[in-house]
Amino acid sequence: MTSKFDRPRIERAVAEILAAIGDDPARAGLVDTPRRVADAYEEFFAGLEVDVSALLGGSVVAADEGQLGELVIVRDIEFRSVCEHHLLPFLGVAHVAYVPGTQIVGLGKIPGLVDALASRPQLQERLGEEIAEALQSGVRAAGVLVVLDAVHGCVTSRGSRQTHSSTVTIASRGVLSEPAGRAEAIALIAPSASRGGAEA
Repeated sequence: MTSKFDRPRIERAVAEILAAIGDDPARAGLVDTPRRVADAYEEFFAGLEVDVSALLGGSVVAADEGQLGELVIVRDIEFRSVCEHHLLPFLGVAHVAYVPGTQIVGLGKIPGLVDALASRPQLQERLGEEIAEALQSGVRAAGVLVVLDAVHGCVTSRGSRQTHSSTVTIASRGVLSEPAGRAEAIALIAPSASRGGAEA
């Protein structure tokens, strides 16, 4: 895959922003800022070039009924993303549960999936839905539940400046969309969530 990341263009744009706010992009403290921002953006948005289906594909295996388990939960997956409205970061934890159908996936692939989808301009609500959809389609899961708890820079550092607030979103599919299945999964996630995983 050919990279679409255009470093010189980002550096020019950052220099223009610095000039537009009334500062001097050539002064000592700012002269390397365009390069630094380009470095950060290359990392923040690396997920735009990740094929999520390929990411899961190599680790999905068929399993006999006795090997499937009833419910698989990976808790406390730390993630960072960038809100597409203000290009400010949001940081948090993801709790991902799925009910296997006939396949299972390597557990290390689930944090990788979260990271790849978070490393794009995002909305928290959409991020949860994208994780759920990718896992359901990639593993043919009977049910998926994704709980995200995140602190948003656009809430903590501008506007209302609610420095102690966090946002929780839930996305579900299949049997984990049903009240009983959802309640069981959330109860198993709750001891972890109650420790306050999303710290600014």
